[in-house]
Amino acid sequence: MSRRPHPAAVVAVIAVGTMAVAGFWALAPLRDLASVREAAPVAAVADVEPAAATTDPTTDAAPAPHPRNDAVYDISTLPLVDVRSVNPAIPVDDDPTGPVTSSQARPLGAGAPVFADPAGQPVGYLPREHHYGGTTVPVVVAEADWVKVLLPGRQGVPPEGNGGQTVGWLRAADVELAITTEFVEVHLTANTIDIVSAAGRERVSDQFAWGKESTPTPAGRTFVMWTTIVPEFRYTDGHPMVYLGVQSPVMAGFDGGDVAVTAFHYYRMREGATSFGCIYLDGPATDRLAQLPEGTPVLIRP
Repeated sequence: MSRRPHPAAVVAVIAVGTMAVAGFWALAPLRDLASVREAAPVAAVADVEPAAATTDPTTDAAPAPHPRNDAVYDISTLPLVDVRSVNPAIPVDDDPTGPVTSSQARPLGAGAPVFADPAGQPVGYLPREHHYGGTTVPVVVAEADWVKVLLPGRQGVPPEGNGGQTVGWLRAADVELAITTEFVEVHLTANTIDIVSAAGRERVSDQFAWGKESTPTPAGRTFVMWTTIVPEFRYTDGHPMVYLGVQSPVMAGFDGGDVAVTAFHYYRMREGATSFGCIYLDGPATDRLAQLPEGTPVLIRP
């Protein structure tokens, strides 16, 4: 956790919690949107091993897809969705322990309108380019004409508002998709951090610190938002900050900053529930996580 704001960077950092999703690589990846429009959406990533999954036609039926929306919107009239945005119209994730797909979305053109509900009007826009990242986002629900994604920014500011992971809908025509081949899985109680891919599990760390009871790590699904080196943060010893898309559930900001962003970062003391929420790691673990591209899912479990 930074002790003072960086003048040109996201300043507050809160650490990562954890959730598990097994069998990520065993399910079909989300295909190009052109092919998705010609067939039913592919399966989302399950939080159980594929062999253990069951099918109940009375409960597993997919909801009807939302109708296509071809309206033209001027995104310059819409509020920006980024790490510093506070937008009460954008929902907090209603299924934080739910699945993600193996796809990432990124806006085309200058940006894409963001919808709280595909049946409504846009409530903001996600830019294609942004200094603080957060523009390549994981898809959690895929339809022929819409994708539901995790977003940066907050619905409200703690302690009065809900600062949890936000979600929104983007029109398929407004984005391009890329396949992600790996995700990060963190278990606080087991004290493990793994990068999971088709090749298996790569243990990144089995010794780290996490948030105190008064400043807990946010649990649920999130993503790598932005990775950067901040020389002014001397406690990082020159290692990168790996900022995530979720912010503190209890803090409005940190050390004078206006955000309370979750991050992995290096710190010399890294054992137990001792941080303001940040995951404190050693140098090799921090550097390995810093290699992951923006938009990589981070699945978190307390």
